[in-house]
Amino acid sequence: MSQPSLRERLAYSFDNSLARGPVVIIAYLALLSIGLIVVLATLVWATGVAPEAEGGDKPGFVAIAWMALMRTLDSGTMGGDTGSWSFLLAMLAVTFGGIFVISTFIGTLTTAIEAKLDALRKGRSRVLESGHTVILGWSPRVFSIVSELVIANENQRRAAIVILGERDKVEMEDEIRERVGDTKTTRVICRSGNPADMDDLAIVNLPGSRSIILLPPVGPESDIQTIKALLAITNSPSRRPEPYHIVAEIREPRNLPVAALAAHNEAELVLVPDLLARVTVQTSRQAGLSVVYQELLDFGGDEIYFKAEPALVGKPFGEILGLYEESSILGLARADGAIQLNPPMASLVGAGDRIIAVSQDDDTILLSSSGPAAVDAEAIVFGKPKPQQAENTLILGWNSMAPLLLRELEVYVAAGSQARVVGSYPETIEAARASCPQTEKLRINLFEGDPTDRATLDRLEIPTFDHIVLLSEHPDDDERTDARSLVTLLHLRDIREQSDSRFSIVSEMQDVRNRALAEITRADDFIIGDQLVSLLLTQISENKALNAVFTDLFDPEGCELYLKPVEHYVRLDRELTFATLVEAARRRGEIAIGYRQPPADRSGGHGVVTNPAKSQRVRFTERDSVIVLAEN
Repeated sequence: MSQPSLRERLAYSFDNSLARGPVVIIAYLALLSIGLIVVLATLVWATGVAPEAEGGDKPGFVAIAWMALMRTLDSGTMGGDTGSWSFLLAMLAVTFGGIFVISTFIGTLTTAIEAKLDALRKGRSRVLESGHTVILGWSPRVFSIVSELVIANENQRRAAIVILGERDKVEMEDEIRERVGDTKTTRVICRSGNPADMDDLAIVNLPGSRSIILLPPVGPESDIQTIKALLAITNSPSRRPEPYHIVAEIREPRNLPVAALAAHNEAELVLVPDLLARVTVQTSRQAGLSVVYQELLDFGGDEIYFKAEPALVGKPFGEILGLYEESSILGLARADGAIQLNPPMASLVGAGDRIIAVSQDDDTILLSSSGPAAVDAEAIVFGKPKPQQAENTLILGWNSMAPLLLRELEVYVAAGSQARVVGSYPETIEAARASCPQTEKLRINLFEGDPTDRATLDRLEIPTFDHIVLLSEHPDDDERTDARSLVTLLHLRDIREQSDSRFSIVSEMQDVRNRALAEITRADDFIIGDQLVSLLLTQISENKALNAVFTDLFDPEGCELYLKPVEHYVRLDRELTFATLVEAARRRGEIAIGYRQPPADRSGGHGVVTNPAKSQRVRFTERDSVIVLAEN
């Protein structure tokens, strides 16, 4: 191969320099203009063809160069020129050169401005915020997360949320504006980019962030993308030396160890399907429990906080339950980091321990100045719960959560219990048959039929079941799925009213906006997976220690929330303080955090009250329940 010529080398260098962008092009145009002006001004000055000035003197080189510059910048200037044809031709050459230079300059500048505006529109400019919350990824959960963060940031003057998603910046901003509305004191900043790309991550200023919420993309390999994003965050060359506060969701249990390795102990990982299955099972057996979880997870009412209280050191745990008028104590966060929900009542509060409390805000966790509220000891009873009996559960629909739900259900039911699964299509039944777990206490049988068809429901003998769980069979189509669920719920309501049955109904909903319609069906509870997970991720992003608390709450092996008959704790023939109910639960080794008084007609809400004042006086009936934290 022959060696390139000098001309080819120069052309190659010129091409590479132009590729650097508009700044280089403008520099070349400036050099061309200067060269043209200097050459022609020199010729005019040397030949003396320039016309004489008013004083009869010939203009100097500087004056001629200035004239040439004016004609380069403004072609109309030549219209007033007089003098010899040599001078006019020289000025014409300068003018033509100026037209070329200026037109090229304007075109280049316009292109550069358009490119910059397009980049800004696409959200490629670097964020300079600090102390902000970063949301990596875009999914339907982002709206609930932003809404909750807005509430959490109301006491901050200039809070910021930065969202990095693989969508157009303007589209993301428009959807946030439409679905969330007023963001109050919180600014929402959207940027376009890949959460797993280190260069794109640099846009959102992760080193200056307060917390990072990682939302996986929709698809079968969502966990793979999450793990990749964790690697990009924790191994970025521009990362900060301090650990990040990352919250990420994982869908497959087998991917949890690898995600933990990628996170380098900097992420709180939430196993979403297991969480939803546990909540669904717990809620199906205890009407109103989802409302309790909602109250604890959102920022609109009472939340879970940690507080150090040196005055409690050395006191038994059971003694401190009644010392807070406007807060409900859940447990202790030990000095070594261990979380103990509902520890033994005789266990002592140690130095460095923090109490875990349900309260309206962290500054409302205050010891009562007037001492413990009055307790009516004569009203406390020790009713015995009924022995556990076999149960019949009906599951309408089948999706990826169903096998986990059946596995969790076996933990709670007595031997001899049954679960009937109804699938709408033959392929659904085949999928259920292939993935049904092996159970010992729970007998599972499959049935093909359309839950929206009243004839199908009549064949199932609905009143014979204790609990009914309605699952979404088309989770990727929110409107279709929720519409089918609403039809089924209306049929179930009618069956319950006609048969005067007491079976509970729990329905999975995809879109929180459809909940208002679902309330008309008078179902006992609704599980809105996206909203529940969003609330949990948001809470953990504000306080990473809450992950251990909620993990314990949702774990059937640990302490859980139960709704138990209030008549097993206190007498029903008198009005009494909530402190009396707290004391009755304490004597059983349990913690009372609220109560439920369901409406007689199953309308007007669920009647759930969490964290009432200890001095609040209540009269209970046999239909009411106490919300307790207990082992079983």
